[in-house]
Amino acid sequence: MARGRILSARVKLETRANDFLAERRRLGFESTCMGFALRSFARYIDALGHRGPLTMEIMADWARRDKRNRTTPITWARRLKILRPFARYLQQFEPRTEVPDESIFGPVDQRLAPHIYSEQEIVDLLRAARQLRPDLRGAGYEALFGLLAATGLRVSEALHLCDGDVDLKVGMLTVRCTKFAKSRQVPLHPSTIQALSRYRGLRNRYVERNPDGPFFVGTQGTHWGQRLRGASVDRIFADLRDRLGWVNRGAHHAPRVHDLRHTFVVRRVMLWHEQGINVDQAMLSLSTYVGHAMVTNTYWYLTAVPELVAVAAAKFESFARRPEVRHG
Repeated sequence: MARGRILSARVKLETRANDFLAERRRLGFESTCMGFALRSFARYIDALGHRGPLTMEIMADWARRDKRNRTTPITWARRLKILRPFARYLQQFEPRTEVPDESIFGPVDQRLAPHIYSEQEIVDLLRAARQLRPDLRGAGYEALFGLLAATGLRVSEALHLCDGDVDLKVGMLTVRCTKFAKSRQVPLHPSTIQALSRYRGLRNRYVERNPDGPFFVGTQGTHWGQRLRGASVDRIFADLRDRLGWVNRGAHHAPRVHDLRHTFVVRRVMLWHEQGINVDQAMLSLSTYVGHAMVTNTYWYLTAVPELVAVAAAKFESFARRPEVRHG
């Protein structure tokens, strides 16, 4: 970093954020999610024209301004946590910079119970998605929500699939853009293969097929044929959710797209439980399948189902007595 930039009192915070992120990348850290949040924070501060050291109060104000209008303190706490390493970095330029702690919104490790979808709710969601217009939009969202429900993929993983990552002849997805920067292969059920094949066939009528191009494409305005955006998925899902009038059974403000992932894990373990399959032996492979870095993350999902709470509690206790198992 240039000496003049370090000494300048008028450097925009967004410049500091970009320098910080570049330094993290040089150290080998993956900072995509952090990058979005820090740039958002920096632009917010720069737009305010704020001068002087950053305070916990102004950081908390930004944390509450979630563009998705999420109003839970745990969401604000997670946004605030992202700022901590950046605040420490800024202290070399302004020693009076405050570092936010858990005293503002509470700890971030608390997890809220998800909404576990019934089979009928998933059927209704896919039917409602299919009715969206134009036809390509309806087919795309039906295929996307169906894929999430059938595989437990993260939304970001599905949206980052390239056409060449979806091998429907073999029945396999190659998931390259994962939360923990690891690739994995996800086998597909025959019904999922058929649904994705129908969508691809329709999409290819409108968009030239490119193995390096996105599998799921946008269908509006300047985003036509481009990679489908997460913000668009959230908006469409919220519209469908409101139209379907679901009763929320989770602790979040409403059922979420991400709850399809939770539902996949819970339903799979419930099936094993009913069939008398050894959950211990099967859980590690399930954890790898859904891309968890730690198997305890998969066990946590079970706490959403009363019948499996005792199973989950026993597993947490056993894992607490030994070092964490990391994999896949």
